[in-house]
Amino acid sequence: MIVESPFNGMSCGNIALDRLGIPVERYTSYEIDRYAIDITQKNYPKTIQAGDVTKAKGSRNTDLLFGGSPCQGFSFAGKQLNFEDPRSKLFFDFLRLRDESKPKYFLLENVNMKKEYLDVITKYMGVKPIRINSQLLSAQRRDRWYWTNIEVDQPEDAGINLEDILEEGFTDRMKSYCLDANYFKGGNPEQYFKKSRRQLVFNYSSSGRANGKVEGRFSYSAKALTLCDGGYSSRSTTGVFLDDMHWRKLSPLECERLQTVPEGYTEGVSNTQRYKMLGNGWTVDVIAHILKGMGI
Repeated sequence: MIVESPFNGMSCGNIALDRLGIPVERYTSYEIDRYAIDITQKNYPKTIQAGDVTKAKGSRNTDLLFGGSPCQGFSFAGKQLNFEDPRSKLFFDFLRLRDESKPKYFLLENVNMKKEYLDVITKYMGVKPIRINSQLLSAQRRDRWYWTNIEVDQPEDAGINLEDILEEGFTDRMKSYCLDANYFKGGNPEQYFKKSRRQLVFNYSSSGRANGKVEGRFSYSAKALTLCDGGYSSRSTTGVFLDDMHWRKLSPLECERLQTVPEGYTEGVSNTQRYKMLGNGWTVDVIAHILKGMGI
């Protein structure tokens, strides 16, 4: 298979093809982030790095064109500048490459966005998108739209929860909040519980309480975390105060697990860069589910 990958990042597309056992004759990456390029070449050294996507010329013998154009101009979490944001304008470079390459298959991914933006992309792409939340195949809530000419349906729920991927500690929810490229900045309980972002992991402090996973879920009120029986009961059984707790952000390894990336895949650069590229990347098993529809 001959593949072109605009906005390739750390090459999650390569992982998905590998996971499906699809042989790749040539894989061309359009990427300018040197850390993402380093990780791609560490894991897939035969990848052709072709640089800036705005200067790319499509190849007419392409079998698969796929990418996730930068989303900062569309995301509900961002300023929603629409196509005025220069990063979101890169969507049109994907379109240009598709017209030049005329691939047998194409796939574009982007975030949940206002309907007016969604309709514009859908009009240009010429296909209706499918909305898939990564929570079906991972321990992360990651709501995304996919435009493709590959026949695809919703994946079955794999039943993976956040507690299943933790190295240690425990959590207050079944699925992680969406990982983003700024996750390296970390979080705090105030932001976490009131703004519902930047996933935290908890441990008891050294006040005589045991470390490790705890059965049940926490709810939040002022400074108190309340552990409830069975994960869903409203009956309070244990009051645990934040002063008695340690909290931390997810480790790079746990973030790899959230994105269903092979463990250790992003090793070789700083943790800051690992968090950035994982936050910008794809949930690999979702992409593999879609590409499975090619029937190759």
